[in-house]
Amino acid sequence: MSSEDLTAPLGMGKRRLDRLPFGLIGAGLLSVIVTTTIIWIAVVDDPLGGEPVAVLPLDAVVEGVTSHDIEVVEIRPGIGEDLGPELRPNSDRDLLGPRYQMVQRPDGLGPDAPIKGLSINPDSRVSERTDLGFLPKISDAGVRPLDAYSRPVMSEFSSIPKIAVIVNGLGLSEAGTQNAIDRLPSDVTLALAPYGQDLDLWMQQARMKGHELLLQLPLEPFDFPDNDPGPDTLLVSLRPDEMLTRLAFLLTRATNYVGTVADMGARFTSTAPSMEFLMEKLKERGLMFVDNGTSSRSIAPDMATKTRLPFSGVDVVLDEVPREDNINAKLLQLEGVARARGFAVAAGSALPVTVRQLEKWVHDLEERGLQLVPISATIDR
Repeated sequence: MSSEDLTAPLGMGKRRLDRLPFGLIGAGLLSVIVTTTIIWIAVVDDPLGGEPVAVLPLDAVVEGVTSHDIEVVEIRPGIGEDLGPELRPNSDRDLLGPRYQMVQRPDGLGPDAPIKGLSINPDSRVSERTDLGFLPKISDAGVRPLDAYSRPVMSEFSSIPKIAVIVNGLGLSEAGTQNAIDRLPSDVTLALAPYGQDLDLWMQQARMKGHELLLQLPLEPFDFPDNDPGPDTLLVSLRPDEMLTRLAFLLTRATNYVGTVADMGARFTSTAPSMEFLMEKLKERGLMFVDNGTSSRSIAPDMATKTRLPFSGVDVVLDEVPREDNINAKLLQLEGVARARGFAVAAGSALPVTVRQLEKWVHDLEERGLQLVPISATIDR
């Protein structure tokens, strides 16, 4: 016994910790936890609440679709009233293009079947045989070449930004044209040059690969004739009959295209009478028009609205400087436009460097939350 124990006052010695009732304390804490849990479950309807939940009955089972493929992006009451005048259907217009439509497969198969190839022969409903070749026309039932030759968009969600890419100049170089058709994904739109060689052959190959087609339309630039797009360029000085003759020749250079895209044309696209005349004639033929985006003075959007012509405009020209770093910077700019506006359109040429960079860029495009679509999916039908 220590001296401290001898001198300590009676009853004031050290307490021994091993004499505390640890078993009773533990049992008390456990009973408190169990009681609290039981009360919580009894009082709260959804003890796992905190997130809004919607239960959707699925009327049909889609083969190959799992629960991981289904997502509720947003639920808003009165969504039909909030769409605004541009997205509401009415008696005068459809919803926006194939992005908001169920489209019919050109081969008659269901929407889940893969596209093995689009039609490679002129559709007799929307083709008019002339001495120059086949001219596009609107059928007696109202079917346009734009409708007959457009590529269906088989899988898309309205919340995903859309990007259309046009590659110009097909037919001018055999190696370049073959390279573009073979390496680019089918949702890239290809534009045929009217002065190219073997356009029927290239059209058939491109359509068999699933590409939607445009026809390049040479229009007068400001520095014409020093900069001359070709012998049948549409000029602002042409009389109406001369304009029609040249336009008919150009439109018969190929078939199975959904519309035209301007080739050069800074002066033409800034001249109101010429543009209005051209767009009226393209509308009569059931085609769309794409402004190439190279001139800030273009009045094409306003004229398309005035004439009610299906229209799309290029936002980013990819290869004004045909170098890898410049093209990559333009592709980043394109993605920014698409995310800000919901869709964007780019154009480039069939140069090997452009095709190579596009092939790399589209590799993980969907993983970045973007969708590649044909040009007809960007228009208001």
